[in-house]
Amino acid sequence: LDAYKRKATVIVEEYFATSDVVSTANELRELKLPGYSYYFVKKLVSMAMDRHDKEKEMAAVLLSALYSEVIDPSQVYKGFSKLVESADDLIVDIPDTVDVLALFIARAVVDDILPPAFLKKQLASLPADSKGVDVLRRAEKGYLAAPLHSEIIERRWVSSMNKTVDDVKVKINNLLVEFIASGDKKEACRCIKELKVPFFHHEIVKRALVMAMERRAVESQLLELLKKTTEEGLINSSQVTKGFGRIIDVVDDLSLDIPDARGILKSLISKAASEGWLSVSSLKSLSPPSPKESVEDTAAKLFKMKAQSIIQEYFLSGDIAEVSDCIESENSSCSPDLNAMFIKRLVTLAMDRKNREKEMASVLLSSLCFPTDDVVHGLIMLIESADDTVLDNPIVVEDLGMFLARAVVDEVIAPQQLEEIESQFLGTESTGNKVLQMAKSLLKARLAGERILRCWGGGGSSSKNGWAVEDVKDKIGKLLEEFESGGDIREACRCIKELGMPFFHHEVVKKALVKIMESKSEKLWGLLNEGFRSGLITSYQMTKGFGRVAESMEDLRLDVPDAEKQFGYYIEKAKLTGWLDSSFGIGPTTKSSYVKENGTNI
Repeated sequence: LDAYKRKATVIVEEYFATSDVVSTANELRELKLPGYSYYFVKKLVSMAMDRHDKEKEMAAVLLSALYSEVIDPSQVYKGFSKLVESADDLIVDIPDTVDVLALFIARAVVDDILPPAFLKKQLASLPADSKGVDVLRRAEKGYLAAPLHSEIIERRWVSSMNKTVDDVKVKINNLLVEFIASGDKKEACRCIKELKVPFFHHEIVKRALVMAMERRAVESQLLELLKKTTEEGLINSSQVTKGFGRIIDVVDDLSLDIPDARGILKSLISKAASEGWLSVSSLKSLSPPSPKESVEDTAAKLFKMKAQSIIQEYFLSGDIAEVSDCIESENSSCSPDLNAMFIKRLVTLAMDRKNREKEMASVLLSSLCFPTDDVVHGLIMLIESADDTVLDNPIVVEDLGMFLARAVVDEVIAPQQLEEIESQFLGTESTGNKVLQMAKSLLKARLAGERILRCWGGGGSSSKNGWAVEDVKDKIGKLLEEFESGGDIREACRCIKELGMPFFHHEVVKKALVKIMESKSEKLWGLLNEGFRSGLITSYQMTKGFGRVAESMEDLRLDVPDAEKQFGYYIEKAKLTGWLDSSFGIGPTTKSSYVKENGTNI
């Protein structure tokens, strides 16, 4: 056990540094000591409790990913039991132990890795004056008993993952601006040390170089600062090279705002190399563009600029129809390459913003009528560039992995296509491969469908920042009522489409079927038929909707005595019209065939 404890501590430290769920899972498997996994659970949570919200969220995500697959449920239970028992010791070093540990327990219950009965069983076994009792009561009354507790608990720590990168970039910019004003190199170096982000020092180099190119009068001052940081070992040679490399990558874009940007950058490289703090041999080539640059390349560059403008306007307005019109105008030939570029740009810009924009990007992706091959091509481009993206966005593995998982849940791409994409990156140690493994881990986790749909708040296309699931259900109920009382079928289909939630169309199917059986009127059947015929409701969502009705059959019988008989009739009718596969039916084994998505009841 002592050896296991030492190794577990190292594994947790490495995980907090890398965010690599897959590697962490593999290292735990390699220990081949599943009977001690409870200690890993205890160590992971106790170490996270004494860190920032980012690490707390990382710990919760890791536990959900490892549950059942790597760590047996009984070991997770035992690990949390040990944590509750040791609350009196933990509070000595972590004053807010009661609140933080209570939130971890509540999160475990919400993530379905800890049974709700855990709280009562543990309460019965603890002394009345134990801090563990306070923890369990806080978890139950302070978190799990609150209205909309699932959403509140799941979002409690997640925002810090994105806030951290943005905050660091702002601090870097501020310290360089202050240095230009004061000229105090010692103070600037102190501020750099206080950032405590040595893996992100390339951003300091990059930002300083851009400032030097924009303001030639302070060029020497900024180069002197970079030279001092390298001489003192504050910024290592690898980070210096990365910083210069990032500027080389975007020098053509910089040329739009800085005349002769390429020439200025060559001069900066020459000065840094002559002073001995930059190795030119380790840099990418800075050769001028070919005079034979093709018309296609020029068109692609123009499209990229226009795409960026379209996306930025969309993030302000949320107008999906306007985006579609603009893309149709700018890409009238429906070029697959330009469609893929748009997708890459959309996700790249969203990853550098807040959850609202990420949600809006996912909603737009599921609303655009791009061919699937173009979408796959765009996602492959994103994965291929992940090694460069990670330099500006250290959590690109989590962000891009979530975008891929969300694309599968939203039916933008099929699970099989994700596997085909993965086959192109097999055996590589690239960041792109880690992204794919992250996406697969997210999709395999318990309650994956619900968690992925709520990952960024939901309802990105709405004028609100996000709709609750109950709000969407209410809107669906109202539009079906309006249609049933004399509404137009085209208008009803338009309203369904404007919800901007194609991944939730099974709820339309479910509510329509229930209303049909309750009123014994088949008007809504015509709406479902039009939705299926037009492609608005996919066969997957149709099957899922019928499955949800079957799941609630016991409750439905209370209001509609012949519900099962009617449902059987409509199942056969749906098979004849091609909505359902011939294997669909009501029986003891049916539930598992249509209620599960990625191994999760949704």
